[in-house]
Amino acid sequence: MSDKLPIEEQKKRFNKIADDIIKPITKHGGLQYWIFLLSLILSLFGYAYFIQLKDGLGVTGMHDYASWGMYIANFVFFVAAALIGMLISAVLGLIGLKWITPITRIAEMIAVAFAMIAGLVIVFDMGRPDRLLNVFLHGRVQSPIIWDVSVVTVYTIISMLLLILPLIPDMAIVRKRLPDAPKWEKIIWNFLSLGWTGTPEQYKIIHRSIRVLSILIIPVALMIHTVTSWLFAMTPRAGWDSTVFGPYFVTGAFVTGVAGVIVAMYFFRKNYKLHDYLTDFHFDKMGKLFVLVAMVYMYFNVNEFLVPAYKMKAGEDHHIIALFVGSWAGLFWFAQVFGNILPMFLPMFKYFRKPMPLMLIAVLAVIGAWVKRYIIVIPGQLHPFLPIQNVPEKFHAYIPTGPEIAITLGTIGMAITIITILAKIFPVIPIWEVAEKEGIDKEIINE
Repeated sequence: MSDKLPIEEQKKRFNKIADDIIKPITKHGGLQYWIFLLSLILSLFGYAYFIQLKDGLGVTGMHDYASWGMYIANFVFFVAAALIGMLISAVLGLIGLKWITPITRIAEMIAVAFAMIAGLVIVFDMGRPDRLLNVFLHGRVQSPIIWDVSVVTVYTIISMLLLILPLIPDMAIVRKRLPDAPKWEKIIWNFLSLGWTGTPEQYKIIHRSIRVLSILIIPVALMIHTVTSWLFAMTPRAGWDSTVFGPYFVTGAFVTGVAGVIVAMYFFRKNYKLHDYLTDFHFDKMGKLFVLVAMVYMYFNVNEFLVPAYKMKAGEDHHIIALFVGSWAGLFWFAQVFGNILPMFLPMFKYFRKPMPLMLIAVLAVIGAWVKRYIIVIPGQLHPFLPIQNVPEKFHAYIPTGPEIAITLGTIGMAITIITILAKIFPVIPIWEVAEKEGIDKEIINE
């Protein structure tokens, strides 16, 4: 006996799904607010960046020893968060886990926004951004910078395709249901729907294309963070001279990305009234995934310090002592506790896998993840093999300046605003995939 719903019940159910998911698109008040906020952030950012372009990188806290500062910490952080698209859409999707269906588009929006901003951050770190083209024209294959630029670009393109392809059927649905929408939105929807009519051949093409991209993005995603880790690990500098940096960066990226998706899920569930689609069940599953990736990350955290602490080579002792009990201890333990230990232990208990507690843990984990990247980048540069002597006093430490902080806040604001604008133009939950999961016929979905 078939459990399939009657046709009329299917139509009624699909109309509810489509109306619930499309409704936030019709309310533009939030979009106007974020555009205003973006204007303020960009004004502050633009002024700070103008000062940096005019006066050079001397306006930052970077110097002869700490030649990498907050900008590179931002780059590593944004690249880390961008990997969540691969984990959710590709790895879990290829495994066949159905519960991720309402979450995939949120993960891809985060991946696209953060990958785009990661590329921009590198430009902000350059004293002469006008010479960026030389990286492509005269770059050497021996340079890890070329590898990094290449994989970041490829990953961004594939992430955009993984966002756009599943949008095609939804764009056709939205176009039909919102005939009175602003003209600019209808132009976008018409363009991205690509003449979708819902034929079996079109479904076959889109499923195959998504599967190919999901397979392709896995090695690219692993390369993007492995190459980033090589930028550090290919030097003999204390704190960076490690063979575990590749998987260590990748697993840390998964923790950051999962935390970012949980925060976004909570925001969209609450503000877009999507409680029926981003349910307690989904938060419970994400909480368990949080524990899993945090456990793997803890293993590499222990590896990062256990081996050099056992060997205690010259320079490593100063670095480890400074992190554990010295001048960097506060930031170090903040990053370890909130960025790894709490996400690993608290969601083991069911109460902490509920939306509000899990979201608070995730917010702290995101902050801890940024702090972790900061203490990966900075302390290792202040413990060189040769002692710091006969140099200005300010070279003994690194302190971010006002322009650096303003530009950093600007990049974070831009990433959040990109996600918000995407969520105001496109449905944050895949309508057609949720409907298929509910057992609704394709003919009804594409009426």
